[in-house]
Parts: sequence; structure tokens; C-alpha cells
Amino acid sequence: MNSTSSIAMSGLNAASTRLNVSAHNIANSQTPDFKPQRVQQTALAEGGVNVTVDSADTAQAAPLANLAKDLVTQMVAAYEFKANLKVIQTQQDLLGQWLDTRA
Repeated sequence: MNSTSSIAMSGLNAASTRLNVSAHNIANSQTPDFKPQRVQQTALAEGGVNVTVDSADTAQAAPLANLAKDLVTQMVAAYEFKANLKVIQTQQDLLGQWLDTRA
């Protein structure tokens, strides 16, 4: 996964997963016996990220603290999504300019 677009796409997928998981946690936070999910993100040696989703330990923090954390996660993931999308758009613009100069 060497190309810039592949790395940015893995970032888009990771941000999308984080948005989905935090939305799921917020929507189900008042459900009895609900166990929130957490996203584990690891960097790949060849570039990009790997994402896994698992259940969080609910004894860690109070439900309101988890809710606040999920809201912040949504904001951060939205910014990460936009940043990775901008990388892809910039690469496409540069490629188009390069092709225009070669033609």
C-alpha cells in the first residue's frame, strides 16, 4: 500500500469506522446491559492503518464520561475524514496538472 491514495483511503476507512462505532455507542448508551464498542487503530509498516472493533470495558468510566468521549471521537473522526479526503483530492489535482503538461 505505497501510493498516497491507498494510504489516504485506509485513513478514510478508519475515520468512517470510528464515526460509525461512536454513533452506535451514543445511540445505544441507554440500552440496558449495553457494552460499548471501541476502535483499535494500528499503523501498517507499508503505510496506512489497520482498524479493528472490539467491546470496551464498561467498568472503566461512568456512562456520561463515555458519552463525552464518543462525542469528541465523532468530531475528531470527522476532521480526519476531511483531511484524508483532501489528500486524495490534492493528489488527483496534481496528477491532472502533470498530465496536462505532458500532453
